[in-house]
Amino acid sequence: MTEASGAMGVEEIREYLPHRYPFLMIDKVVEIESGKYIRAIKNVSINEPFFNGHFPELPIMPGVLIVEAMAQASGILGFYTEGKKTSDGTIYLFAGGDKIRFKRPVSPGDQLMLSAEIVTSKRGVWKFSARAEVDGELAASGVLICAERKLA
Repeated sequence: MTEASGAMGVEEIREYLPHRYPFLMIDKVVEIESGKYIRAIKNVSINEPFFNGHFPELPIMPGVLIVEAMAQASGILGFYTEGKKTSDGTIYLFAGGDKIRFKRPVSPGDQLMLSAEIVTSKRGVWKFSARAEVDGELAASGVLICAERKLA
């Protein structure tokens, strides 16, 4: 994939993230520029396992999973920027978040447009400014911190 390129399908996404069903939250990368930003998609389906309990009569995607989707998009950006993949023995761990806010519920049938920009990167600790939108309307935003770790 070239810088500021068009798309990354799920096969390539799985090279950058260790997550698998039911926890892989990125369906497609629509644009990525090394060292700068990413735009990715999470299609929200009624078939998601969490909707069985959150909430059966009013299905709403849990906020922590929206943050997880933003973190996964951020992780892809970090891996891509560093030219690393999980097969290299590297993983990014969610280390924290600041100013996380939720502005609207996310429901089955929604498509989350996830975006993240690199704020800083020092000694394996990354800070990203991330957003999740539905139809151009802000659903969630925040500053996410990820720590790069080598797998033993």
